[in-house]
Amino acid sequence: MLFKSAATAALLASSAAAHYIFPRAGDNSTRLCGTPDPTPEQMAASEVMLQKEREMRVNGNFRALASITVNTYFHVVAASTSVADGYLTATMIADQLAVMNKDYSPHGITFNLVGTDYTVNSNWASDGSELAMKRALRKGTYSDLNVYFLGNLGGGLLGYCYFPTTAQSGSTDFYLDGCTILGQSVPGGSAAPYNLGGTVVHEVGHWMNLYHTFQGGCSGSGDSVDDTPAQASASSGCPVGRDSCPGGGVDPIHNYMDYSDDACYEEFTAGQEARMYSAWSTYRS
Repeated sequence: MLFKSAATAALLASSAAAHYIFPRAGDNSTRLCGTPDPTPEQMAASEVMLQKEREMRVNGNFRALASITVNTYFHVVAASTSVADGYLTATMIADQLAVMNKDYSPHGITFNLVGTDYTVNSNWASDGSELAMKRALRKGTYSDLNVYFLGNLGGGLLGYCYFPTTAQSGSTDFYLDGCTILGQSVPGGSAAPYNLGGTVVHEVGHWMNLYHTFQGGCSGSGDSVDDTPAQASASSGCPVGRDSCPGGGVDPIHNYMDYSDDACYEEFTAGQEARMYSAWSTYRS
């Protein structure tokens, strides 16, 4: 089990906040994810999972559970009741949920939307008080996914999430858990080319303990998944044939954990599927 102190959680929160400032503020030409890099402890835990996953494959078992149903809560936080200020319509919410279930269902993962709430608060809508907002709005247990759709994350940021850990109910880790998403990235939003719902799929991948496919570049353990080719850096657009780490196969530009455009996203690998199930069994079941 991986343990993380409240002090470390606070450090991660500040690390995420540091991702909000970019040189191209408001420019969506490149996907910007604010999820903090995994800690050495988190990476070590993923390596342990990888070894167990390899043993399971040898024995003819491919994942720890038959399927996963994730109870999900959506929180829409806007500066006003205008879509331009982050307010989302019922259709936008329904379409985002449909994208999540379409992309995860091939892997036996289903998201059950338990409830959606709306808050008008200009400070929270600009991610001004993350922990206070989450303490007020978070619902359910550590097994439940809370997604916060905000009006403006700043600096062109599209979203961020936190990797699972061993969290006590009511702790800082417990409240930070979940995904914060730019509201305009949902289907029908204005954040083109990232307005087809792929940002939620990407960030929820982190919540399920997946790293970026370019984690670690061309050397080291990378994303601790065997079947994602090594990748020197994040992709942009949909660069078919890109091979940034020669010898290991072309870059996984269609993978949800790369930085490609939403329209380029197509898949999780079998190894990533196994990792999501391993992490669910370890931290959330």
